[in-house]
Amino acid sequence: MLTFRLEKTSGTARAGLMATGHGDVPTPAFMPVGTQATVKALSPGDLRDIGARIILSNTYHLSLRPGAELIQRHGGLHRFMRWDGPLLTDSGGFQVFSLGHMRKLTDDGVTFRSHLDGSEHTFTPERAVLLQEQLGSDIAMAFDHCPAYGEPEAKVREATERTHRWAERCLRAQASKDQALFGIVQGGWSAELRRFSAETIAGMGFPGIAIGGVSVGEPRALAYAAVEHTVPFLPSDRPRYLMGVGSPEDLVRNIAAGIDLFDCALPTRAARNGSLFTRTGRVNLRNAAFRDADRPFDPACDCSTCHGYSAAYLHHLLRADELLYYRLATIHNLRFILRLMEDARAAIIGETFPTFAEGFLTGYRSTDEETRLVQKERWLERRRERGEPNDT
Repeated sequence: MLTFRLEKTSGTARAGLMATGHGDVPTPAFMPVGTQATVKALSPGDLRDIGARIILSNTYHLSLRPGAELIQRHGGLHRFMRWDGPLLTDSGGFQVFSLGHMRKLTDDGVTFRSHLDGSEHTFTPERAVLLQEQLGSDIAMAFDHCPAYGEPEAKVREATERTHRWAERCLRAQASKDQALFGIVQGGWSAELRRFSAETIAGMGFPGIAIGGVSVGEPRALAYAAVEHTVPFLPSDRPRYLMGVGSPEDLVRNIAAGIDLFDCALPTRAARNGSLFTRTGRVNLRNAAFRDADRPFDPACDCSTCHGYSAAYLHHLLRADELLYYRLATIHNLRFILRLMEDARAAIIGETFPTFAEGFLTGYRSTDEETRLVQKERWLERRRERGEPNDT
């Protein structure tokens, strides 16, 4: 089972230790996303080398391919993917609700058609719990109703209340004593609904609580507000998980707000598209300035990519569309994020976090808000055109 010990605070920022059956996770922590039982381009050894302590996999995708039953027959997800550290599985709710016309919602659950072959499936709270128990993750997520950005408040309230009813059903369905089940707070952009949901979910006794319904296409200020409206009503003795958030500036701001756990596909997706993180902002490796750069991409980075290869070589691999590029770039971006978590934790323990956060946010050049939203919408539109669910 799971335990959590709060070790130090610095303002509202927290450093803790989350203990699971597959090892301890110092917090704040970022979970690389291994949607289909793999973090794209990396092996479990790569993940250990860059300092990953916990990773996330996706119940929706794994239930469709290869199937949770098959993974169970192979000894569970840890053995199947050869990852011996802690694992969290999401419930698949976010993906199911993003399928739009391909799904039908009732109070019992959601019936949807697979984006792979059109076959029909139904997820209920009970089914989501069963699938995650078959996968054998250390942490499972309750099945929730994530409303889309822009829905009217009446619809958001309906989704929030349904999330609460489904959370109770998830708790009743839980059979595994080795798996921690986290509840999820919804509530959209309403301060009143966020407080209502936080207090309701906290009162159910979940060993950890997630904040859902952000990173769904909203302006950044709304996401920050949703966290601010939720955190004060969450228990201090349980881990707090902000779902789907992973840009460096958002991580630092939300650590400052009191969040312990994060996940997002952004670092790996950005790497594959030629966008690499530095302490001053994202850099486009396709730029001609890197063509003859006989130096590490980021001399300040301690990853094996920056220590072993020149920026010119990475630029060449990217331009030539060589597969090695994806591995090297992903190692860099994830190591950057994981090191940021380590530095934030050290600053909290050393009681210097406000200075650390101010210094980082002052020096980091964020992607322009309008550009960020346009890029996100283009990415979502490409997925919709292919009939694929959204993944954060």
